[in-house]
Amino acid sequence: MATGVIANDRRTASNGRPKIVNGRPTRRRGEPTWEVARAFPLQGHWTEDEYLDFEESSGNQMVELVNGFLEFLPMPDLFHQGIVKYTLRRLDDFVTENEEGEVVFAPCPIRLWEGHMREPDIFFVKAHRIKDRRQPPEGADLAIEVPSPGEENHKRDLQTKRRVYAKAKIPEYWIIDAETETITVLTLSGKTYKVHGKFKPGQQATSKLLPGFALDVAAVFAAGRGK
Repeated sequence: MATGVIANDRRTASNGRPKIVNGRPTRRRGEPTWEVARAFPLQGHWTEDEYLDFEESSGNQMVELVNGFLEFLPMPDLFHQGIVKYTLRRLDDFVTENEEGEVVFAPCPIRLWEGHMREPDIFFVKAHRIKDRRQPPEGADLAIEVPSPGEENHKRDLQTKRRVYAKAKIPEYWIIDAETETITVLTLSGKTYKVHGKFKPGQQATSKLLPGFALDVAAVFAAGRGK
């Protein structure tokens, strides 16, 4: 009889939640630490303040807030970071010389609307969007994403973020796609983006928002390869 009780204590309930015995959750190696999990909001119930507190304490983990849900992003690799580093330097040099504003890189969230924060790989913001330097900027003027490998990651950057960045009225969105070795520059037209240009190696990717700014496409992907 006692053996049966112990065995049952070590199983989770049929709904996937821990079995409760004597008012306490049972424990089993490989299961979540339920007491810690319950210290955080349920998915769909995260507030902006709770998200920002978690994001600040989560180390290098890339996390976005999507209408009350936490969305965890893949950790970038050296190829990805090589592209980001090269692009960041070129854009920051241009903005420093020609524009009033700041170029920022992830992890650093931008607030698209209430309950929705994203972390573009690189973004440019004009001064009026920065209300408090301890808080995320209100949107961005240009966002750049470098999709990580995998169908889900490509769908997030090529489809989902294209839609939400347009909804947030970000004037320009660049997608640097290592899979196709293309840079797609999208500009806001009404409520949706139009393709300003889809650039490939041998071409210069240009900006409509920042006249005079251009990226050598071949050099961008060479930087990803460490060349």
